[in-house]
Amino acid sequence: MNRFKGIPTLIFVISALAAMALTGYAVPEAMAGESFPCVSSSNLDKQIAPEAELKELSCFFKKWEGKENLHFKVAVKNASKEDQRFKVNIFLDNGKGVGGLLPRKTKKGLVKPGETATAVYPVTSMSEKPKSIMLVIKTMAK
Repeated sequence: MNRFKGIPTLIFVISALAAMALTGYAVPEAMAGESFPCVSSSNLDKQIAPEAELKELSCFFKKWEGKENLHFKVAVKNASKEDQRFKVNIFLDNGKGVGGLLPRKTKKGLVKPGETATAVYPVTSMSEKPKSIMLVIKTMAK
């Protein structure tokens, strides 16, 4: 009877290891809402107008339309001496793209010199980090 003493523990350990292997035991790269760098600088292609200065480009996962989706947070500083409106486009390696205008509405005015405007862009049906990004920031005609 003593020779079977460690069998239940051994069965438990083997079962736990098998369950981890089958379910893909992995620590998520970022928890929901937690900000992380979108891609390495070598995988980021930037085309930024001289009137704009990129202050922040970060990613996070957040529920949108019922699913956890990738979101981009972009902050652009007006580096010119005139009020500006910027057009932001983010193109991903999988063919998806998001973007918009900063500020989104001009009712409260444009981005003043030295000020920073921020926007968040969700990417539908994307639950993983992109491999590469092309970021385009242009100025809009007034």
